[in-house]
Amino acid sequence: MSAVTEAPARSPRQVVGAYVALTKPRVIELLLITTIPAMLLAARGLPPLWLIACTLAGGTLAAGSANALNCYVDADIDSIMKRTSARPLAKDTIPPRNALIFGIVLGIVSFGFLWLTTNLMSAVFAVATILFYIFVYTLVLKRRTSQNIIWGGMAGCMPVIIGWSAVTGTVAWPALVMFGVIFFWTPPHTWALAMKFKEDYARAGVPMLPVVATAQQVTRQIVIYSWITVVCTLLLAPVTSWIYVAVAAVSGLWFAVFAHRLHGVVRRGGSTNTMKFFHLSNLYLMLVFCGLAVDAVIGLPVLGWPF
Repeated sequence: MSAVTEAPARSPRQVVGAYVALTKPRVIELLLITTIPAMLLAARGLPPLWLIACTLAGGTLAAGSANALNCYVDADIDSIMKRTSARPLAKDTIPPRNALIFGIVLGIVSFGFLWLTTNLMSAVFAVATILFYIFVYTLVLKRRTSQNIIWGGMAGCMPVIIGWSAVTGTVAWPALVMFGVIFFWTPPHTWALAMKFKEDYARAGVPMLPVVATAQQVTRQIVIYSWITVVCTLLLAPVTSWIYVAVAAVSGLWFAVFAHRLHGVVRRGGSTNTMKFFHLSNLYLMLVFCGLAVDAVIGLPVLGWPF
């Protein structure tokens, strides 16, 4: 009769850490970076600090819900990929049923919290984001098409809409432009990462663009989307001052040049460091939205429409 191997007991700190890891805190950080500037621009100054805090808290709960549910659905491929093999469900540190309940509860709490502290519109947007991320991106797009991250990335654009609506109770065109900035930024950012972990995605059967296309084709798309992102950032000029426009133009040119360099190296058959572009793209988005935040708080006269 064989002995049964029992799982080692985990301390409360380890258990809490595992549940926190389910929410993917590093991903949430990037989402929050875009929420605050959207709120500042909506107010054209500093909205009540309690409103900012409540919106960030509710947004964190919603993002944590989406990420935890994503980990539940993708547990099978997370255990195959080296990049994700340390996630709680891949390591069996949390029972799948618990992760599912945790994700659902976070989503319900985020809806109620945002409704009570901001408004119903922001709460509905938060829940819609969770549902889109799980049912459209994770369950439908991710494993079926190389267009997965293009359309699935829309979930990551929603924090600016939630932030704007929390301040104004509406959604105006500047919020949609900010949505577009993140929408077009997401593919080159993610494809750079996917190029690094191409074999991982192939082994898991996820048709990311670098898996189904050549490196030269991927970097060409990175260049195209990078330029569209830069142009999109400049569409906010009528509601900002020269401060934001200068930051967006200079950092955008820098971002586009690095995209061209990446493509040039690949075209010449050289060795590429795609993770450098991946991290640079994070810095670029941070610069653009920090420039937006500073511009809104300083409150210089906006450039307005050129006609």
